[in-house]
Amino acid sequence: MKLYAQNGFNDFILCLGYKGELIKDYFCNYEIINNDVTLELGNPDRTAIHHSHAEKGWKVTLANTGERALKGARIKRVEKYIDDDVFMLTYGDGLADVNLKELLKFHVNHGKIATVTGIHLASRFGELKIEGDTVLSFREKALIGEDLVSGGFFVFNRDVFDYVWDDDDCDFEYGPLEQIANDGQLKVYKHAGSWASMDTPRDMDYLNALWSENKAFWKVW
Repeated sequence: MKLYAQNGFNDFILCLGYKGELIKDYFCNYEIINNDVTLELGNPDRTAIHHSHAEKGWKVTLANTGERALKGARIKRVEKYIDDDVFMLTYGDGLADVNLKELLKFHVNHGKIATVTGIHLASRFGELKIEGDTVLSFREKALIGEDLVSGGFFVFNRDVFDYVWDDDDCDFEYGPLEQIANDGQLKVYKHAGSWASMDTPRDMDYLNALWSENKAFWKVW
């Protein structure tokens, strides 16, 4: 979220599921958690928050999208909160130094429904078969990676909602994104910078070490 805000995008929708109440609690108490506070016991109306954090003007919508819902269903269930014709989407476990302004510009210029950020990485992520900057096919977690893979930073037009439906079993990579590619409506933004995921304890240790050593490539703020 800090990466997006640094690029001027600070209107967020979080698709909550398992343990969503913890995320709600964090944001609902964000000002108290992240600022100095002066309070008078017995007089809650005299509580003073001394602002010091950098997250100014963020709008955060916390949407309950179901504990068992797959990603496509979650996307469909927040359609009502998206007012713009173009919006961005990412997962919660990918870190990158992607230039989000250039990503958005690329998407607007090509005029297709969807843009995925392509990175060079191991093939346990969604593999993209491309020609130029057009995605010919999308294979989720292909066994053999020969080209770019999905880095998980997307831009969509509202037409993407025609490819997903309000059912817990509606996935996104399997089905909808494959169909968008088959329809010639998926373009790839080639990211030559750094990217990493936090999927395992090993990933967490690695990324925390980078942060501690001031080598966090995603920290552009």
